[in-house]
Amino acid sequence: MADAPAPLVTPDGRYLVVRGRLWRRTDPSLPEERRAELVHELMEARRAKKTALADDDPEAREAARARVDAAKTALGERGPVWWDDDAPDETRRMAENTRYAEWWAEAGPQTP
Repeated sequence: MADAPAPLVTPDGRYLVVRGRLWRRTDPSLPEERRAELVHELMEARRAKKTALADDDPEAREAARARVDAAKTALGERGPVWWDDDAPDETRRMAENTRYAEWWAEAGPQTP
């Protein structure tokens, strides 16, 4: 199986574009060691959520979801934005419907 291409990153580095949708990136000001700790916690929480779903355990599922949310917020992927120029958060929006529309039209996936 071939490796999937890396997702595009907006020119300002704030978002990844996955299937045309913007997803906020990790705060680049986080020290590498802290970022690694948070990513590890995020992966552990996602595994806990998967287990809770498989076990049909609603209490454990909600606890795992809270852990996922806390890790993503600490990474800067959710919650208050990590940039300071008053630009709005456009997470989850289609790139073509944002201020990145022109860039996306040029840089986005090309159909053969």
